[in-house]
Amino acid sequence: MAGVPQVDFALDTYECIVIYPGAAGRALPPETVQRLQAEHTEHMQALQRSGIILVAGSVDGPAREPEPPIGFGLARTGSVDDVRSVLEADPAVQAGLYRVDVLTFLCPAGSLEFPLVKAES
Repeated sequence: MAGVPQVDFALDTYECIVIYPGAAGRALPPETVQRLQAEHTEHMQALQRSGIILVAGSVDGPAREPEPPIGFGLARTGSVDDVRSVLEADPAVQAGLYRVDVLTFLCPAGSLEFPLVKAES
């Protein structure tokens, strides 16, 4: 992996999920958007219940990009490609309402906890 920081402490590795508006989103009828948003929520909740996604949600606020992200999540599977694959199966992504990017996220070991994941395990 390129760009791994050289630090004198351990790092945890996660897959960082970033969701953006998709190219087809503006052209879809409102009832289709509503249905796809519901299917997206169901898909993400299923991935969280299965333990693939640790946390996910919406983001809001001013951003510098013309198409700022609208969602963020973290997974910990060890594979950016595997996470990207399950997210590309999201009906809203397949329909073009959303597009997804998955990046590696590094942070000091033990600095993040996911109590809902522990409670459901």
